[in-house]
Amino acid sequence: MIARYWTVERTGSTAVLLFNCPPINMLSFVAVGELHALLCVIERDPSIALVVLTGAVPGYFIAHIDLDDVGRLARNEAPRGDPEDFPRALAKLESMPQPTVAAVNGQAWGAGCELSLACTFRLAAQSAHFRLHEVSRGAIPGGGGTQRLPRLIGSARASVMILASKLVRADEALAIGLADAMLPDAGFMSRVHEWLAPVTAQPAHALFAAKRAIIDGLRMPLEQGLANERRLFAETVSSGSFVDRQSGWAK
Repeated sequence: MIARYWTVERTGSTAVLLFNCPPINMLSFVAVGELHALLCVIERDPSIALVVLTGAVPGYFIAHIDLDDVGRLARNEAPRGDPEDFPRALAKLESMPQPTVAAVNGQAWGAGCELSLACTFRLAAQSAHFRLHEVSRGAIPGGGGTQRLPRLIGSARASVMILASKLVRADEALAIGLADAMLPDAGFMSRVHEWLAPVTAQPAHALFAAKRAIIDGLRMPLEQGLANERRLFAETVSSGSFVDRQSGWAK
């Protein structure tokens, strides 16, 4: 498909989606609709094992939601694009078979922060910063921030970020578990691919099943999660590739 705001690049089995909306990478409903459509195509491609999202505008991952779009909603005017594509895209990032990665190379506020929370991994450049600033604007996060953030870093830390509209820089994000790694600004994407190499080296069917077990399990009582894990384990064992790899377990 043709997208105005997103460019897809392939590096081996990794699809990199670059968001380009100068001057500050605000996320419009049209742009998030494009993202959702791209993810729906990618999830059906078995040659893609990993999806990385990053910003193409220097200093910005995704600044925040497009304020013109929000203003139209506030005035009960028809927005450009479909507002429901935002939760759809975030749900797809969370649930699609491929692990998803937010390569946060600058400002990730509001919708940008929420988009990163829906990803499997968050890798932050040293210059990156996260913020859920909606309360300071007289609103609350509306893209899952009040739900995903407490589940990720705990309710106390999340409450400070949300209620005080606290800005969190990359080093603190790493310390509190908001980021999985902090990588140098110079050569950031090369470092991202290096960090992800142990993930992309795994057999895709097992990688997808393991993600499925984690995501489903977080939504289930423990006993159901364990039963789901056993089912997925049986599926991977019977896939035909398990026997070929058994000898490596003892190493």
